[in-house]
Amino acid sequence: KLEDVPIDSNTGQQPTVRLGMSLLRGMSQAAAQRISHARQEASFSDISDLARRAQLNRGDLEALADGNALAALVGNRHQALWQAVAAIPDKDLLHPTTLAESPAQLSTPSEARDILRDYHSTGLTLQRHPTALLRPRLLKQRFLPSDVLHTFQNKQFARGCGLVTVRQRPGTAKGVLFITIEDETGPVNVIVWPGLVEQFRREVFHARLLGVYGIWQTDGKVQHLVAKRLVDMSHLLGEFETLSRDFC
Repeated sequence: KLEDVPIDSNTGQQPTVRLGMSLLRGMSQAAAQRISHARQEASFSDISDLARRAQLNRGDLEALADGNALAALVGNRHQALWQAVAAIPDKDLLHPTTLAESPAQLSTPSEARDILRDYHSTGLTLQRHPTALLRPRLLKQRFLPSDVLHTFQNKQFARGCGLVTVRQRPGTAKGVLFITIEDETGPVNVIVWPGLVEQFRREVFHARLLGVYGIWQTDGKVQHLVAKRLVDMSHLLGEFETLSRDFC
């Protein structure tokens, strides 16, 4: 399963991309504004300083920790979630005091676990795509990545596997279903004819990770995979949660 894949220590540094706090599940707009205002006055020294100056409650801190927004202050998600609980500002006589206690040192979560939490808290990740971690297993089953499939000739047999991101069935398509699957190298557009939709109904409508056996069709810049058989590969994702845009 995805969460069991070991961490990759050979990944290089990537360009920095900053996400807005509005993407964090459970984060209130008011709390985000208080953080922004406090940050303009001075940098935060630690989680307790952040919690006190931005007047954050436990839910706010846990949302930040779960979204890996506290890495610069703590180092990793496990450490951030642990310290977030202890950093809730006191509202009684102990408010101006600080605790002289060394925080527990927790292990760094694996890359797979980090990616799982990214999708849970924000719906996306700035780390590697989940299928990149599963690629060795997918290759053993001869599922090729999108960039390789897009080099195939017309009418060539092909196998692709990716996260289901879109399901569409236009009224003018006479029952044809269009599915977009995505892997670490890009998307693949899949065409599922009406008869196959009924034959593989569970896979079509419920798979989060979908394996497609089919025929590659290319006409100029228009390329897609015409499905002949569908396989639900969601078990490889374990606890991983995905959201697809269905019939919009």
